[in-house]
This record gives sequence, C-alpha cells and structure tokens, in this order.
Amino acid sequence: MTPDLKLQNHVATITFRRPQAANKLAPEDLPELIKHINTVNQSNDIRVVVLRSEGKYFCSGYDISEVKNSQAKGNSFGEMVDAIEQCRAVTVAAVQGGVYGGATDLALACDFRVGSTAAEMFMPAARLGLHFYQGGLERYVTRLGLDTAKRLFLTCERLDAREMKVCGFLSHLVEPDALQTTVQGLTDILGAMAPLPLFGMKKHLNLIARGLHNSEAIAQEVQRTVHSEDLQEGGAAWREKRKPVFKGR
Repeated sequence: MTPDLKLQNHVATITFRRPQAANKLAPEDLPELIKHINTVNQSNDIRVVVLRSEGKYFCSGYDISEVKNSQAKGNSFGEMVDAIEQCRAVTVAAVQGGVYGGATDLALACDFRVGSTAAEMFMPAARLGLHFYQGGLERYVTRLGLDTAKRLFLTCERLDAREMKVCGFLSHLVEPDALQTTVQGLTDILGAMAPLPLFGMKKHLNLIARGLHNSEAIAQEVQRTVHSEDLQEGGAAWREKRKPVFKGR
C-alpha cells in the first residue's frame, strides 16, 4: 500500500504501510510522497508533518530490484527526499525501529528524528554496488559531518540507537513506550509556534547549513515578521500571561 496522508488541525501525518516488507518503498510510492508534500505545502493550516510507520521497522529504503526505476526525472528517489527536506512545514520522523538504505536519507531530511531504543540504521550502498545520489551525500555531510558520513557510507557499519543519538542522526532518544508521547509533545510545541518565523527560520537554517543562504531574503523574512499581526499577538499574550493564537499573518 502506498503511504497514507491524514490532516488534522495543524498536523499532517504520513504513514508508511508495508509492515510485511519492512516498509520498503516501491516506484509508485515516490510520486505519492511528492504529492503528499505538495498537499501540505498548499495548506495554510499545516505547521508540522509527522512521518511514521506501521509495524516493527521505520523503513528499509528503496527496493533494490527496482533501483533503475528510482531515477525518473520528476519522480526520482532523490527528488522525493529533497521535497521532504524543502517542505514548508516542520517535519518529524518517528523512528520506532530499523531504518536502512535510502530511508536513512529520508529521515535525515526531516527536521527532527525522534527514535526508540529499538532503532538501528545502516547504509549498504557500497556493499550493493550502488553510488548514492548527490543530495543524499550532501545531507549526510551537512547533518552528520564528513567523518561520520565516510564511516557510514564506506564501511556500511550498522549503528544501534545509542550510537545514532551520539552521531546526531537522532535528535531525541526514548524508550519504545515513550515514543508516541514524545512525538506528540514535540508536535504540540511546534504547532503552537507562529507560522511565519517557524517556516522562515526552518528554511533559512537549512540553506545556511548548505552555504546557500541569501542575506537579503533573510532580511525580508525578518521585516515580514516585524510588521505581522502575529508579532503583536505574541507580545500581547506574553504580557497577559496567556497562550497566543497565531494566524500566520
């Protein structure tokens, strides 16, 4: 079954639904995931996207027998992962179990990765004879560092959950029974933020990490918030000791 999308309040949830195959991704999943992200980007209400999976594994990556079908321009695996990284909303991966191959890059494309102690990861591209695509190499280097990227790509070393947290792959590490409540708590925090700075700072922090930021564009985002209704609401709520109600204006 292709990944499912559900929208509720300020949160979108994308669920991988092939537990019997360790949530392996197939060719038809790539355009579906891109479509889901486009739906989120067109929704003014959605502030957070949660990526989750059914069953024991988060995702075992792309079906290696179909790898030649993962390079179609417009629907390639790399373009799908780039779409997740560039999603307007803040993205959270709920990593309850194993994450392998291209799925490690998919998780890295998310802004937060909340992992269970049952999680593990490895990147077997070199063992399979596959050279990874540019966007994935860049994400590994910018988010984990060059030495860690070399360790994982060139030796195909398997990391347990603790090592995933130490190297920076996981932003949070919790016991399995606390995973959902931790993800929910994080989405509640993010969903309560003012959309303009939330989306703007997410976008520009990612660009800064890649050395692609534009100072003028950042300044424009700053001015947009300075003159926003939400800044006035935030200040009023602070003074009145109440929760602000942000509208993205």
